[in-house]
Amino acid sequence: MKHGVSGKTLGGGVFCHYNIQMIQNSASIILAAGKGTRMKSSLPKVLHQIAGQPMIHHVTTACQDAGIADMHIIIGPDMDSLASAVTPHKTHTQKEQLGTGDAVKAAKDALHNFEGYIFILYGDVPFIHPETLENLYNAATKTGMAILGFEAANPHGYGRLITSGTTVTEIVEEKDCTDAQRLVTLCNAGGYCVDGRRLFAWLDQLSDDNAQKEYYLTDIVSIAAKEGVKCAYAIAEEAEVMGINSRAQLAIAEKTLQSKLRTQAMANGVTMIDPDTVYLSTDTAFGQDVIIEPNVFFGTGVRIGSNTHIHAFSHIEGAEIGDHSSVGPFARIRPQSKIGNHATVGNFIEVNRSEFKDGSKSKHLSYIGDAVIGEKANIGAGTVIANYDGFNKNDTTVGVGAFIGSNSTLIAPLTIGDGAIIAGGSVITQNVATDAMAIARPDTTIKPGAAAEYRQKKGKKK
Repeated sequence: MKHGVSGKTLGGGVFCHYNIQMIQNSASIILAAGKGTRMKSSLPKVLHQIAGQPMIHHVTTACQDAGIADMHIIIGPDMDSLASAVTPHKTHTQKEQLGTGDAVKAAKDALHNFEGYIFILYGDVPFIHPETLENLYNAATKTGMAILGFEAANPHGYGRLITSGTTVTEIVEEKDCTDAQRLVTLCNAGGYCVDGRRLFAWLDQLSDDNAQKEYYLTDIVSIAAKEGVKCAYAIAEEAEVMGINSRAQLAIAEKTLQSKLRTQAMANGVTMIDPDTVYLSTDTAFGQDVIIEPNVFFGTGVRIGSNTHIHAFSHIEGAEIGDHSSVGPFARIRPQSKIGNHATVGNFIEVNRSEFKDGSKSKHLSYIGDAVIGEKANIGAGTVIANYDGFNKNDTTVGVGAFIGSNSTLIAPLTIGDGAIIAGGSVITQNVATDAMAIARPDTTIKPGAAAEYRQKKGKKK
C-alpha cells in the first residue's frame, strides 16, 4: 500500500513528499531515558518542543508514517510526564543509566518473542524520515541487521563506520581512530534495524568491560559478526540525524525545521511576505492563496482556509479560520475558536473559545470570550464580553445581523437576538430580544457655558 502526505498539512511532510511502502511486521524501541543534563531543565529532554511538538513526537510520527505501529519508549525513573506524553505507546523504565545496550534491554520482556524486525531509534534525533526508515529496513532484511550512517561534512567527534563493500565491519569512536580512519567521512547516526529473533540474544552477550562500565549497543555488530551475520548500512542526510543535547542545538533544530515548513507552505500556495518572521507548527494546515504578513505565529491545531489574509503580528493557536477571511493585524485567536468564511477579526482583537459565523466582524480593540457571533453581526470597537464571573466561564450568543455599539460590555450569560442593536457605551446584563434596541447608559446632561465658568474658577485659584 502506498503512503503519501497531503500538501495542505505541514506535519509528516516536513522535508519532502514521501511515497513509501508501509513497513510490515515491525516494531521500534525509542531511547528516551536521557536526563538532558546540558538542557539545564527539569523537563525530560525529549519533551522539549520543536515547531510546537515534543521532539519525541517527531520520531513517533515518522515511525507511524512508515507503518511501524508497535512502539516501545524507554524512559527513566520518575518520568511520568514523558510516559503520559507518549500514550498510547508502551513505555519501559531503564532503572539505571548503564549505556545504550542496557536501555534497549528494558524492552526485552515485551519483545523477546517478536519475530519481525525491530528498529532502535533515539528520541532526541527528531528529524528521521519515514523514507530513511524504509531504506534501513530494506538493508536489514538482506543480512539480519543494518545500521544508519551519514556522510559528515566535518566528521570530527563522530564514530566512524568502517565498511567493506555494503557491510559495516567495525564502528570506531573518534578517540580510537587511526590516522587513516580519521579520514573516513561515513559516520555512525545511531539508528539500527535488527532481526527481532536475534536481537536480545546478542544484547545478552554485551559486556561492561570498558572505562565507562556501560553496555554499548554498538558492540552487537561484532557479536553478530561472530555468528556470521553481517551488518549492512543505510545512508541518511546529516541534517536528518542531528541529535539535540543542549538548548543551543534545540534552537538550531527549530530554525532548520521552520525553514522547511515555510518552504513547503509556499510550495503549496501560501504567500509569505517575510518568511523568516513567520513561525509554524508541524500540523498547521493551509488552503491555497493564503497571504501571511510578517511576524505571525501559528501554534498547534491551526487550519486556515483559502484566500484568507493573516495580517502582521497576529498570534493564532488551536483555531480554524475559513475562506476569504481577514485576521489582524495584532489579533490573538486562542484555542477552541472558529472564524467562518468572509469574516473579519481586526486589529487588537482577542478571541477565546468563540465562533464567528460567516460574514461577521469585529474590527477594533475587543475581547470576545465564550461567545457565538451570528452571521453578519457587527461587534463595535472597544466591546468586551465579560465571560468570567470570578467562578465560572459563561456563554454569550449574538444573533444574526445584530449590531453591538462601540465601548459596550456584555455581561454573560447573555443572548442578544437576531437583528438587535446595542447602543454604544451600554452595559448589558439582560437578554435582548430579536430586533430590539438596548440602551444601558446614564442620560447625558449638557450645561451651556459651564466649561468656560469652570476654567475661570480654576484660574482664579492659581
